[in-house]
Amino acid sequence: MRQPPSIDAWGGGGFRVAGLWRPGSLLILDDVARDWSAASLAALTPDDFTDVLANRAAVEFVLLGTGLTPGLPSRAVRDALKGAGVGLEFMATEAAARTYNIVASEGRRVAAALIAV
Repeated sequence: MRQPPSIDAWGGGGFRVAGLWRPGSLLILDDVARDWSAASLAALTPDDFTDVLANRAAVEFVLLGTGLTPGLPSRAVRDALKGAGVGLEFMATEAAARTYNIVASEGRRVAAALIAV
């Protein structure tokens, strides 16, 4: 039985996931929370999504938290995910964290890629 971790809080440069504080950006993939090296939307490249692309069978789509404000990821990022058949939704990190909790609770196979705020 799946047990996706919940994102309990965000801000202050990190996230509280399933009750544990995790500093920095966050990637939740295949129900496992891990550190993510992304620091800003402007610096994102397809390489930041290597783990997602390698596990694309486990992912319906990626929820990308873009930081404090919503923004469009680069064409290279969008094309890499689209080319792999992975959907992409992007929004401010706060909205992406809330949306992840809802979508994961519905049993959807979502990856959350959240830039810390």
